[in-house]
Amino acid sequence: MGATAQHWVALLRGVNVGGITVKSADLARVFRDLGFEAVRTVLASGNVAFEASGSRRTLKSSIEQALRDEFAYDAWILLVTADELKAAIDGFPFDATDAARQPWVIFCVDAATRDELVAASIDEELDPVASGPGVVYWNPPKGSSTDTPFAKVLARAAYKPRTTNRNLRTLVKILR
Repeated sequence: MGATAQHWVALLRGVNVGGITVKSADLARVFRDLGFEAVRTVLASGNVAFEASGSRRTLKSSIEQALRDEFAYDAWILLVTADELKAAIDGFPFDATDAARQPWVIFCVDAATRDELVAASIDEELDPVASGPGVVYWNPPKGSSTDTPFAKVLARAAYKPRTTNRNLRTLVKILR
């Protein structure tokens, strides 16, 4: 890794769902073709760890364009440093070992989106939500992540280009 290279994680929104299929090997190739190093995909849900130099804005733009060119879909990613990802994991405020719950982390493009989502929380007992560093933590009952009050807020079209979510366990795997 060069002196200015940094560890990054690209979280792709909406791949391998809704007819947009991206194979991990092809995804890794796109990142390598961009000149990134130590490229590693994690699971089949659009997670890529890599090393690169450059600004967040420049990297995000070049990755999204390369994904659009290669896979012909309206690619959108959220780009975080490995340190930011670790802070999001470490900050999870709920009991991540509770087998009756699903530990989710929702990454937001900005603080306004995060604050808007936290303010939209309706039922803290059923559907607990909390603010974190660039994220919203959510801990719904297992099997209900599409039908709780907060899930319905999160599913609104307005949040599609501003958020992407991952299970806490997936995030831990990304950092390994």
